[in-house]
Amino acid sequence: MATHLFSEIEYLKGVGKARGEKYRKLGINSPYELIYHIPRSYLDFRAYVPVAQAKLNEYNVLKLTVYRKMPPQRIRGGLVICKAAATDGMDDILIVVYNNVYGFHALKENETYYMYGKVSGNLLRKEISSPVYISASEKVLIQPVYPLTQGLSVNMVRANMRQALELMRDDPFETLPRAVMEKYDLCPLMAALENIHFPESEEASEAARRRLAFDELLKLQLGMSLMKSRSRRSTAYKMDDSISAAPFMEGLPFELTDDQKKAVDEIVADLCRDVPMNRLLQGDVGSGKTAVAAAACYFTAQNGLQSALMAPTEILASQHYRTLSEFLEPFGLKVCLLTGSLTPKKKAVIREQIISGEINVIVGTHAIIQKDVEYKALGLVITDEQHRFGVAQRAALAEKGDSPHKLVMSATPIPRTLALIIYGDLDISAITQLPKGRKPVQTYAVTGKLRHRAFGFVKARLDEGRQAYVVCPMIEDSESDLFAVKSYAENAAKGDLKGYSTALLHGKMRAAEKEKVMKQFRDGEIQVLICTTVVEVGVDVPNAAVMVIENAERFGLSQLHQLRGRVGRGQFESTCILITDNTSEDCVKRMKIMSSTADGFKISEEDLKMRGPGDFFGSAQHGLPPLKIADIACNMELMNKAQNCARELLEADPQLNAPENRALKMDVLRLFNKEIIG
Repeated sequence: MATHLFSEIEYLKGVGKARGEKYRKLGINSPYELIYHIPRSYLDFRAYVPVAQAKLNEYNVLKLTVYRKMPPQRIRGGLVICKAAATDGMDDILIVVYNNVYGFHALKENETYYMYGKVSGNLLRKEISSPVYISASEKVLIQPVYPLTQGLSVNMVRANMRQALELMRDDPFETLPRAVMEKYDLCPLMAALENIHFPESEEASEAARRRLAFDELLKLQLGMSLMKSRSRRSTAYKMDDSISAAPFMEGLPFELTDDQKKAVDEIVADLCRDVPMNRLLQGDVGSGKTAVAAAACYFTAQNGLQSALMAPTEILASQHYRTLSEFLEPFGLKVCLLTGSLTPKKKAVIREQIISGEINVIVGTHAIIQKDVEYKALGLVITDEQHRFGVAQRAALAEKGDSPHKLVMSATPIPRTLALIIYGDLDISAITQLPKGRKPVQTYAVTGKLRHRAFGFVKARLDEGRQAYVVCPMIEDSESDLFAVKSYAENAAKGDLKGYSTALLHGKMRAAEKEKVMKQFRDGEIQVLICTTVVEVGVDVPNAAVMVIENAERFGLSQLHQLRGRVGRGQFESTCILITDNTSEDCVKRMKIMSSTADGFKISEEDLKMRGPGDFFGSAQHGLPPLKIADIACNMELMNKAQNCARELLEADPQLNAPENRALKMDVLRLFNKEIIG
């Protein structure tokens, strides 16, 4: 394999320390990683027009000969403007380059170029601003456009990309076995990489994209499967299948839905196997996942073992503690809450009770995976992935016991196909029914003109004794956004909500402050909570029956659905009002979807189609390698083929140690970039 490909990025000609730092900002540390920096689009320089036909105030491709370069001019603020006169043989045009002396110097007088840029001026005198250009002698006329960072130009990246591809050409290698390439009709890796960057034709580009997307999906599947097989080593906590969870389910004051019963059966069956359970419990907001988790804790306690539930925030941990206590204490089980804000004295007492086995169920934040917390016999670990703990945290919690069973709860309903990738290391139980008697939240989308009327409706509910949420977007997490939320809250308290008790809740508040406000809201001391999306994380206030979401266009469908799930949690008819003045086709479509269905799985399918998987999750949330090429929404057929291929490869060679699979295994390990496989 070409060793220079894996050298530092500075190995490439022209990449000094400064440019190397720019590349590292993009996550590119070596020529090999540069090769996988995929173009976001292409410029087709074949479609050039004469200067006379260039459309004003639009981007055009022109074929121009530079005949005079003028000296650079310095203007205020240290800006530099460079100008050059050019012709297409019939008409002249002025080339204007702002603040890029290096790029301007590369242009030579009496040389001909293809140029792409915005043309302005009038019919008599035109100019093209800061054009992207290539020499007219260039054979490849479809050129890549890359995601960049300040200080890196498209031309720099193209030049370095050619060098990186040359290194690979000198010592080419292939990651897929020949049989796989033939079976799935895939082009060779070298051809794919050359044609994804400098395509000979649209067909070659499409074949390259297909091969690289297949590679990406296959590596993801293999990585997750290897993790799954790693977690399939034996557990010290095989439970007794003669014990039943029925007394717990029969003792509840309500009947579980069929989906909940099925999920409990699947979990109990897993707990009685001699390999650790690794299951995802997926269900919509309010579908009753906690009751299922409580049944699992009950069954574990009947086997003389402890359970631990980890939540991402103190507010959520406190809520789980209250709910699990209500479910389990009537059966004689002891539940405790362990969070970072407890006093050292209280923590010490709880730690003693955990190690002695006095406590059956431990609920907390990441405090429960700290080194100083020891368990007597931790048989079941539950993580609430409202905002997904990554793969690595799941592994850290599992290390606390002797390969305990793991249950992951997620209130983000995601299409099963995507769940298989995001949670490929887990088996899946889905709750699609809402508990009996739970009414869907009525949802209405209105423009800002109807805001006053909307708040009239809110006040009528408050006068009936209900409570309300008003959600404002704070997407950028910036000072200006925070200022907007604060001033909105002040204005609402003096205007539409005058005479009602209001409070503000946002992510920049300290944990103790947030906790205090949420407690006051939960206890009914506050009637209206004006908040940012911090409230999206499952806080349960059954008396809250109305929600207003301002600037609804700034939220994704799944996020709107998560927010809406904060109301409708009690016996009261509940309403969600979406306010937006955005009338774009995309926004109108999203508001219609929200108003017409309460099915989180259906909403997530639509969200995936509209936004793509990258935006749907954001790679930081699930700790998986980001997909650069494969768009799952559009690549379902390819994804199924990659899943089949992964299964076939692993059946024949479970650890991918055969010589023909070694390059592929190296790529899988590199992609996951963590000690989570092997």
